[in-house]
Formats: sequence, C-alpha cells, structure tokens
Amino acid sequence: MSLLQGKRVNLRVIEREDLPLLAEWSNNPEYLGEYVWLPQQSLAEWEKRYDNLTPDTKWFFIEKKDGTKIGTMFHWLIDNLLEISCILAPNERGTGYGTEATRLTVDYLFLSKDIVRIQAHTNAKNMASQKALQNAKESSIRRVILTCSWERLQSDYLVLCHFGQHID
Repeated sequence: MSLLQGKRVNLRVIEREDLPLLAEWSNNPEYLGEYVWLPQQSLAEWEKRYDNLTPDTKWFFIEKKDGTKIGTMFHWLIDNLLEISCILAPNERGTGYGTEATRLTVDYLFLSKDIVRIQAHTNAKNMASQKALQNAKESSIRRVILTCSWERLQSDYLVLCHFGQHID
C-alpha cells in the first residue's frame, strides 16, 4: 500500500478493490457538491480507466489518521504539466483537510517528478476551493518556495491556480 503521510491526513493510492467506493462517490451529486461536474460512470468504466492509467497519473483516497476515507486526490499529466484535483466529502469541507492533501500532493510531485509547474482549477464561485489552493502554496518542503498565481479564463466559470517551484 502506497501512502503519503501528513499531520492530520494521509493519501493512500487507490487500489482496484477501492473502485466500487470511487464509483459510488463520483456518481453522487451530494458528494461532488455544487461546483464539481463529472459524467456518470459505471464501475466497469472506472475499472477500464484504472487499467489504462499512465505512470504520470495517480489516484489517492484522502484518509484521516484512523483510516476513514474522506475524499479523493488525483493528478495527471497534461501537455508537460501536472494537474491536480481534490474532492472532499461534504461533512469534511472547511476543515483544512483539502489544503493539507493539496500541499502533500504538491510537495510529493515537486520532489518526485522533473516538473516546474502544477495546475489546479476550480469554479470561480467556489471560494472555499480557492482558499484551500491559496493556503496550499505554503510548502512544507525546505528550500522550496511555492508561488500560486491565478488566471481567470474567458468566462467566470473556471479559475486556474498554477504552482511554480523556486529553489533558494
């Protein structure tokens, strides 16, 4: 079992036996919340996606220290940059868990991949997500300073957050 450990949460790689819960959550509008839209996908479709994951794509469950699953964190490669996505269960939002999971992911990616930029996007109206991304820029990696710049796309629907790496 692959695990990234934080102070209050861990990120555990999603295994094949975890896919039923992932499919359940991704098809539940209450879990996704008002700002996330995913197409409905059957368990068989999730299994097919899982079987075709590239080495630069990882799916994690966000877990409390007691092992309770409270959300998901994904990262994947798009045109020479990595994109990340975090979704927390509704009752766990606003707790700082999303910020910590994002920070763990950003730290892990900058330390383990030869990359200079990570991107996340959120709905322009999702102020909680924007706050979590902004707070995640404070890296726990020594000698690395993360900057987070925002780019509002043509519509007010999507905002991109870019994490860049600057080494002292």
